[in-house]
Amino acid sequence: MWNVLNENPALAILAGAGVLLAALALLLWRFACGVRRSLRALAAQTRRDNAQANQTLSLLTQSLGDAAAQLTRASEAAGEDQEKLRLALEGQMEQMRKSVDSRLQTTLEARLGESFRAISEQLERVHRGLGEMNTLAAGVEDLRRVFSNVTLRGAWGEVRLSALLSEALSPGQYAANVHIEGANRVEFAIRMPGREEGDVYLPIDSKFPQEDYRRLVEASQAGDAAKTSQCAAALERAVLEEARRIRDKYIKPPKTTDFAIMFLPVESLYAEVLKRPGLCERMQREFRVTPCGPTTLAALLNSLQMGFRTVAIERRTAEVWQLLGAVRTEFARYGEAVDKARARLQGAMNDLDSVDVRARAVSRKLRGVGETPEQPPEAGGEG
Repeated sequence: MWNVLNENPALAILAGAGVLLAALALLLWRFACGVRRSLRALAAQTRRDNAQANQTLSLLTQSLGDAAAQLTRASEAAGEDQEKLRLALEGQMEQMRKSVDSRLQTTLEARLGESFRAISEQLERVHRGLGEMNTLAAGVEDLRRVFSNVTLRGAWGEVRLSALLSEALSPGQYAANVHIEGANRVEFAIRMPGREEGDVYLPIDSKFPQEDYRRLVEASQAGDAAKTSQCAAALERAVLEEARRIRDKYIKPPKTTDFAIMFLPVESLYAEVLKRPGLCERMQREFRVTPCGPTTLAALLNSLQMGFRTVAIERRTAEVWQLLGAVRTEFARYGEAVDKARARLQGAMNDLDSVDVRARAVSRKLRGVGETPEQPPEAGGEG
């Protein structure tokens, strides 16, 4: 056989292939048997697992049924409780709503009442304010007419100056319409106490260049720089001209002081004069006139009042010294009288001491006379 195979290689190959196929078939059969056994074991395990799972599922289904039943019962109980709770809450909410509505109604009525009262009061105040505004408008119109009239404007300045003087000084410390020289009469003058020639007057004249000042204010509000500068220069010229008139008419030493005061009755006008560079210095240097607004004049008058008190104190100093000298003389006389009285009292005390000594001596003698002897006096003899 081996010789045949050796002689025919193809046959040998086929024989080898057959052997291999047989071996492979044997291996496949064994593998299939193993797989079959594994599949049977797996199927058995799967059946056991399925049975256990079915049992577990059955138990779970039963538990879920029980739980569902309990949940249903709990839900029904909870529904009943919720219904009761809902009804209770609705009742409480209704009570709260009624209470809140009542309180809101009361509060709203109170608030509305207060609001209506406040609105009524405010309307009443507005009505009064409108009346006051109408009165103020009428007053403003009167002021406009006053300021548009030169005579009335000057009278208004005089009235304000008179009010300031009457508030700061006593009636004897200033005078109105004081005659200076010729036909010139200054509106007001302060009596400045002099040392030898009597009182000296300090002239105060009220000036209000309203037209020049009004044009300056209008130009400034319009923002016209060129016109503002022009109007300011015109106001400066008007103020300087008034200062020159005051100097020529009212500064007459020794009857008056060597300077005077120009009263500007509006603070804004006085502030505008102060704003002009060198204007006040020029008025004082060339015309010996000092500009004053209402506030500045009030401060000046208060300072003068203090000065008047100082001068009065100085004038009374001599009288005080004379009084002190008289008091000193009287005290000297009083000392002499006291010395004389002391000497007389000393003599009287000496006389009293002598009388006291004599009185004690007499008293001793009287005590001796008044004493009774203890034994009677002895007789001259027995008998």
